[in-house]
Amino acid sequence: MQELHDWLTRQLTEKRTEPNSALGGAITYMLKHWDRLTLFLREVGAPLDNNLCERALKKAILHRKNSLFYKTQNGASVGDLFMSLIYSCQMNQANPFDYLTQLQRHAEALAASPERWMPWNYREALAAALTIPPAPYESIPLGEGNDRRD
Repeated sequence: MQELHDWLTRQLTEKRTEPNSALGGAITYMLKHWDRLTLFLREVGAPLDNNLCERALKKAILHRKNSLFYKTQNGASVGDLFMSLIYSCQMNQANPFDYLTQLQRHAEALAASPERWMPWNYREALAAALTIPPAPYESIPLGEGNDRRD
């Protein structure tokens, strides 16, 4: 990075690049904001790109474009909710359809402790729910109007 800084400085001081050109403007901007632009270097393990953030923004932009076709405000709100849910599942390597299915199957446990059923930790709650034996089957007595035997 120091070599890059030196090269950028040389481009302007040795008049290799016209300061008023687009490249000169970019170099001037980068040198002016060098300390802030290189803050990530002070954090060990910081990523050198922001592809993850850009991918997330692209999904939000695509959703915004698709939202133009909602017929009602309520429809748009539901669409926003599902977009958020689906992308949260994808970010946590959870299949959105399977996740929603498990939420429906374990609605009582979900209502009792919703924080345990988020896309990033629902697998632990699901494993715990599956180790608990199901409630015993209760037969419904046949009576008047209940003569079906299926």
